[in-house]
Amino acid sequence: MASEIVRPYFEPFTLKSLTLRNRIVMAPMTRCFSPGGVPGPGMAGYYARRAAAGVGLIITEGTVIDHPAALGDSGVDGLDVPNLHDPAALAAWRGVVDAVHAAGGLIVPQLWHQGSMRRPGSGPCPDAPSCRPSGLWGPLDRLSMVSDRFKQETGAPTRPMTEEEIADVIAAYARSARNAMAVGFDGIAIHGAHGYLPDVFFWAETNRRTDRWGGSIAKRASFAAEFVRAIRREIGPDKPIIFRFSQWKQQDVKAKLANTPAELEELLAPLADAGVDVFDGSQRFVERPEFDGAPLNLAGWAKKVTGKPSMTVGTIGFRPGDVGGVVAKDQDHSVVPEVAERLARGEYDLVGVGRALLQDPEWVVKLRHGETFEPFEEATRDVLT
Repeated sequence: MASEIVRPYFEPFTLKSLTLRNRIVMAPMTRCFSPGGVPGPGMAGYYARRAAAGVGLIITEGTVIDHPAALGDSGVDGLDVPNLHDPAALAAWRGVVDAVHAAGGLIVPQLWHQGSMRRPGSGPCPDAPSCRPSGLWGPLDRLSMVSDRFKQETGAPTRPMTEEEIADVIAAYARSARNAMAVGFDGIAIHGAHGYLPDVFFWAETNRRTDRWGGSIAKRASFAAEFVRAIRREIGPDKPIIFRFSQWKQQDVKAKLANTPAELEELLAPLADAGVDVFDGSQRFVERPEFDGAPLNLAGWAKKVTGKPSMTVGTIGFRPGDVGGVVAKDQDHSVVPEVAERLARGEYDLVGVGRALLQDPEWVVKLRHGETFEPFEEATRDVLT
């Protein structure tokens, strides 16, 4: 691609105390290369290669917070997902951060709690009860991204979370953020999307509470707002907080948290007030408008209703197959020019790139110079370890 077409991707961006050399962010992608929760020996090289090749900011794979029910084996190996609390894991993360910084990059961890997507009785702490605001997994008759067997294993209602349990999870987010600062990370990212714990608090289908944690859209956002405040107290005013949210859920790919821009503002305003600096609007197709009557996508609307910077993400470089199907194996960079135009217009500020960077650490260099991208199958042999 001509360099002028992709120029908007390579403008620097200031984010709190950070200066990003470009607008390209490596999106978080679970890999399961952390035996016993400890980042494996290849992790530092994996992220450092992408930093050296010019990625503006790296968001790590989902990293579970310091809570016994944060992780199960809901589609991933619960014993091979990294954490941010065991001493050995923290030492390994320090090596990863140092390697990325030495390569000229910036890196933040994505804090993750699986919530109701955790299969009960699994993970490092199988006896811990899974966390659900109202004990509900979600409707079982919707178009979802999980198997019927997984629904059978997880779909039965459980008891709602108690006030004490909610407080414990908020404290766990804060501890993990404190640990992230101790090992040198440059900020915090939060997984609040795709049916995980913050998202099932947001969603009316799974949050039927009548106390301060449920009811209106704003009240359903109060749990996330509280742990964002707790994180902000731990990391101070200068480090950025990035919050991923989505309309769709693994439980229901057609779900909507907000049906109008006004409802989206009601959801996101408490998070912005609590300390979120960037809203990471996750959607399956980055070019699709979010609401009728306007071309803005989810990230564009997040920026418009909150006044905060936003990041767009959604199949840049690869097109997905059907829901629950196979990841596309062929390159498709057809949306790259459109995303650049929207970036230049200020619809959003950052661009999250997932599978394209997963399979090719040199993707940013190739984008800048118009070089050919590697086929997915060939590249995965080298960069997934």
